Amino acid sequence: MQVAQCVKIKVRQLSFAYGDHTVLKDLTFDVQANTVTAVVGPSGQGKSTLLTVFNRLWEDIPHARLAGTVRIRLSGNERDIYHRACSLTELRRQVGMVFQTPNPLPMSIYKNVAFPLKLVGGSTRSQTRDRVKRTLRQAFLWDEVKDRLKDDARALSGGQQQRLCMARALVLNPEVLLLDEPTSSLDPAATETIEQLILSLKTACTIVMVSHDMAQVERVADQWIALREGRIVAD
Repeated sequence: MQVAQCVKIKVRQLSFAYGDHTVLKDLTFDVQANTVTAVVGPSGQGKSTLLTVFNRLWEDIPHARLAGTVRIRLSGNERDIYHRACSLTELRRQVGMVFQTPNPLPMSIYKNVAFPLKLVGGSTRSQTRDRVKRTLRQAFLWDEVKDRLKDDARALSGGQQQRLCMARALVLNPEVLLLDEPTSSLDPAATETIEQLILSLKTACTIVMVSHDMAQVERVADQWIALREGRIVAD
């Protein structure tokens, strides 16, 4: 007997605007748990904006507004992430994000990954060391950096920096990982490594990624959402 897959994210009648410019128009879709969902379409269609909707990263932008509902199943409970009872801090711990351009912090490789643990507190030094090591392994980076954890993270290659940023997002064990064009600035070899990493992460979390590369989407995505003029279109 086949078990029905759990819906992780439910989007219903979602619209989003910056001032008078409506970017997303009446979107309704589901994202299944432990899958990779790609958001595709021409530039300027609101793909990156959609990612920020899932962790409320847009809320400090003047004159931006949202209508509709976004519900995410977190810690086993489905939550309206825009309800006033939903903690923004807790939401961003459970819904991590990695940006298009790698952004290592101006500190060591080790401290970059440990930084989120320091912010939330509650971990001993030993626990932090173990989690940093485990997460660097998870990000396919441990073997390349284990002998230089004290080195400046900004000295890493572009592909290594992107995996470091993914490790930093993963160290808090998020249930959802948002990836905004994670390979757009990388060479083919680094891109292949990131794609392998994305596929390996499906057992641990649900991934929503923006990509302009349809060949990449075919390789890694379980489903995709095509946006055009702010609406979902049949591809």
